[in-house]
Amino acid sequence: MEAERKTDVFQAIADPTRRKLLQLLVDRELSLKDISRHFSISRTAVSKHLNVLKDAGLVERKKVGRETRYSLEADPLKEVKRWLAYYERFWDNRLAMLRHVVEEKQEKNKSQDNDKER
Repeated sequence: MEAERKTDVFQAIADPTRRKLLQLLVDRELSLKDISRHFSISRTAVSKHLNVLKDAGLVERKKVGRETRYSLEADPLKEVKRWLAYYERFWDNRLAMLRHVVEEKQEKNKSQDNDKER
């Protein structure tokens, strides 16, 4: 599947309109007409955004009678998830260090308060 991609997944999801398109397709497949109702841009513009998502492997297109229907293909988003996982670990480590510093400071303040009370 990745060899077929013409567009990078990160480029495809960088645009807010395309992210909204993906959200619309999470639970069901929709026609271009149904999708276009959710946007103030032209149907042609929506179609171009869908093509970018298709080129990134994020959307599948199939003919049902005379209608073209679109559905989400979420598998390529695993690449984004893996990339973000590194930064999640980074922030988890930073927050753990901050928590440690705060707890040390609180213990120091408690100790100083106890010394003053004596």
